[in-house]
Amino acid sequence: MKLLSTVKFVGGTLLTVGIILFSIGYYESGYNTSAAIGLGTVMGAVFIFLMGVFFVLTEEMHKKSNHHKKIATTIKK
Repeated sequence: MKLLSTVKFVGGTLLTVGIILFSIGYYESGYNTSAAIGLGTVMGAVFIFLMGVFFVLTEEMHKKSNHHKKIATTIKK
């Protein structure tokens, strides 16, 4: 669960920074470059979060399958 909390923190931080950059670029200053960087940052944050959740689920499934293998070998003997 340590990885999940790290992914949530990094994803949330990047999402906040991306939303702020997008808002400043789109509404305040009119610079399209800042809006594009903000939008890219938001998309990157979502990608990092989804990949982190995938890695956490893969790790949990791997632990679960190793546990079942140990039980199965114990029962066969």
